[in-house]
Amino acid sequence: MVKRTIRNYLSSIEQIPLFYFLAKWILLSIVIGVLAGSASAILLISLEWATNWRENNLWIIALLPIGGLISGLMYYYLGGSTEKGNNLLLEEFHSPSQVIPLRMAPLVLIGTVITHFFGGSAGREGSAVQMGGSIADQFSRIFKLKKDDRKILIVIGVSAGFASVFGTPLAGAVFALEVLILGRMRYEAILPSFLTAVIANYACNLWPVHHTHYTINSVPEMTPQNLLWVVLTGVIFGLTALLFSKSTHFWQHLFRSKIKFAPLRPFVGGAIVAIAVYLIGTTKYIGLGIPTIVDAFNVDLNRYDFLLKILFTSFTLGASFKGGEVTPLFFIGATLGNALVWFVPLPIALLAGMGFVAVFSGATNTPIACTLMGIELFGAESAVYIAIACVVAYLFSGHSGIYSSQIVGSPKLFHFNKMKGQSLGTLKNEE
Repeated sequence: MVKRTIRNYLSSIEQIPLFYFLAKWILLSIVIGVLAGSASAILLISLEWATNWRENNLWIIALLPIGGLISGLMYYYLGGSTEKGNNLLLEEFHSPSQVIPLRMAPLVLIGTVITHFFGGSAGREGSAVQMGGSIADQFSRIFKLKKDDRKILIVIGVSAGFASVFGTPLAGAVFALEVLILGRMRYEAILPSFLTAVIANYACNLWPVHHTHYTINSVPEMTPQNLLWVVLTGVIFGLTALLFSKSTHFWQHLFRSKIKFAPLRPFVGGAIVAIAVYLIGTTKYIGLGIPTIVDAFNVDLNRYDFLLKILFTSFTLGASFKGGEVTPLFFIGATLGNALVWFVPLPIALLAGMGFVAVFSGATNTPIACTLMGIELFGAESAVYIAIACVVAYLFSGHSGIYSSQIVGSPKLFHFNKMKGQSLGTLKNEE
């Protein structure tokens, strides 16, 4: 009787299973964080080498179609379901069917390096997230984890990849919780997500890599007038995010409808990009574009820089080259903010910083993660400006985004309740 009473009492204490939960995910977070952080470091080192080599040997851009063909053939014969990229992670989270193939990690690493080496316009976030997700999901097979635990594994894989590739652990953790379902946060994974993000970022920093630093030197007082200007710029950033998403989906549909043999899509697209780079006489709009992003915080740039980056990146990704969208979104947002200084009476660095994260917020539907990223990158002084710009951009990008498998958990307005439970890809097809 006494033993039964003690047993019943112990089973009623919430903290006992929580200790088991904590121990299990600390162990998994350490292993996955180290592996994913190291993978991100290898990616960053490889991309730095590829970019430097290309910029010192510009003739290689003429071989972009060959690089595209190599990447296309590699994915055609070896890729399988990994061709879906980040959308595969989202699909496996919502409807688990099979473990994400481990080959996704080396394939996306090689494919992304090819894109940057030969002169395509793409980013790195998608690659890091895919590597992190595929590495993490292998542990569901090793430890025979249940479906709910496997979902957490996918979350922490995304968290680890994002946090380590940008050096933003808070944003990485929240991005993984926020991106899977539009308008909803996955709080059951909050502890593992934060643990893994911090560990992955630490592991990445142990390698000889460095993350770019940005500075907003002047932040004016938030007045009613400035609030209105921030809201206006948020609207512009959101519409720009919508333009980027629509452009990428447009080129994807065009290439798939006109070129049935998948490996030929990056071949043809690469030839067009190479010719375009030759005609405009600059490599400013290919690759990551980090030097231009840095310049956007300090000097006046061309008013059309953001439009050309939208064109080059959406076309490159639409032609099935590998790489992420986020760093190009940083470029687009920062240069757009830089251009807005001609009529918005706010400091140029603040406008560039707001655009940097707000366009990203609108394209990924992750306003909280983007606000935290702005704080981690630029400091807390600009937090109010950053937050308002990100939230307004999120609203005005509509129910669109760069991840077509993102599910609408809570529509952006009650007026759109009929969209609840549908994927962005389904909504796009219904337009």
